[in-house]
Amino acid sequence: MADLSSLSLLRNDPEAAARLIAEAESGDVDAQYGAGLVYAEGRGVEPDLVQAYFWLTQAMAQGDADAEMLRRYVAAQMDDAEFADARRLAKSAKAAALLAASHDAAGRRH
Repeated sequence: MADLSSLSLLRNDPEAAARLIAEAESGDVDAQYGAGLVYAEGRGVEPDLVQAYFWLTQAMAQGDADAEMLRRYVAAQMDDAEFADARRLAKSAKAAALLAASHDAAGRRH
């Protein structure tokens, strides 16, 4: 589980942001929420609403209700092109996860 206690201090610390994003990439729901926040506010990374929306969507998929509230706020800040990009990114990640799961299931049957 990711330690998010340092987020309040994480302003311009690219190394801490990179560690958090790496944890998010490994599937840690708390880190996914944290990555969404980091990208939304530009804490240690350039602000990127598309990435924020993506990571918050990943956290929501694991049941994080706070991520849903923050994602609504992020979405309200996006223009139409950013929103379309964010939806595409989230959809392609979901498709990739489903494909990986089906390959895992097929491998277990053989």
